[in-house]
Amino acid sequence: MIPLSILDLAPVCEGAGPRQAFANMLDLAQHAERWGYRRYWLAEHHNMPGIASAATSVLIGHVAGGTSTIRVGAGGIMLPNHSPLQVAEQFGTLASLYPGRIDLGLGRAPGTDHATARALRRYFDSADQFPQDVTELLHYFEPAEPGQSVRAVPGAGVEVPVWLLGSSLFSARLSAAMGLPFAFASHFAPDAMDEAVAIYRREFRPSARLSQPYVILALNVVASASEAESRRLFTTQQQSFVNLRRGRPGLIPPPLDDIEAFWEPHEKSGVERALACTVLGDPAQVAEGLKAFAERHRPDEMLVTANIFEHRARLRSFELAMQAWTEANR
Repeated sequence: MIPLSILDLAPVCEGAGPRQAFANMLDLAQHAERWGYRRYWLAEHHNMPGIASAATSVLIGHVAGGTSTIRVGAGGIMLPNHSPLQVAEQFGTLASLYPGRIDLGLGRAPGTDHATARALRRYFDSADQFPQDVTELLHYFEPAEPGQSVRAVPGAGVEVPVWLLGSSLFSARLSAAMGLPFAFASHFAPDAMDEAVAIYRREFRPSARLSQPYVILALNVVASASEAESRRLFTTQQQSFVNLRRGRPGLIPPPLDDIEAFWEPHEKSGVERALACTVLGDPAQVAEGLKAFAERHRPDEMLVTANIFEHRARLRSFELAMQAWTEANR
């Protein structure tokens, strides 16, 4: 069975705040561990009121400390915002505290707007330096050499699986060239997915870290007792995308009974294209959708996300998704 994992953004819903978001985050991770999800990844975003995962490594430590077996990691750390040494120290620390359970996914985008990106790393615009930064970061995880002037403490000699994340062909080629596992952001930018995966698999070069290609594909999954209810729950995600594109990102909104009254036709078209990799419905429909996605794209793992307003409904969606996937593979 292709493993399922979870991508979370610690969503902050209307009427709540970050404290509640963090409580919900840990509760979902603990349930996910019991349900059999392989990983629980958090993504770095900044200056977005509805996303509380800015201090990603801090939250990874919180989740890892509140669970015992599930892998916990970053999907991802936006490397242009940080120095490679700092990231190596943070994840060397996490992997020392929770050995065999920490993943580090790296992204090339800043995860925010231009002004915030400048505030994060004020003196260096490093997006174009991403390949060199990845190389430097990987070096810090190698055992320290005699006379090495700068080392990650902790970090040197610590086992931390490193992934490259992307939504374009650039990261696919870089992952292949460096012999690293690759995760594609098909849950919000699916256009280049098939070509990126094909390039990655075709150009992959084995490395000391990975002997053969390994691809994670992300998709939105909303499961409930009925298709109608799942479509209603999904309107929360649709509204968030429209609000972002209108330049008004805010807290996560409650679902709508009539999404057609909310958006303009061009907005609907754009959101449907961005969220094309979505499976929703009752358990049978979700099982069928996941199976069709897996058979078409052949990922080694699927990373599922669900931006659902009400926490109990979100828990139930992830539970039903795992149950449906397990049944489909019997």
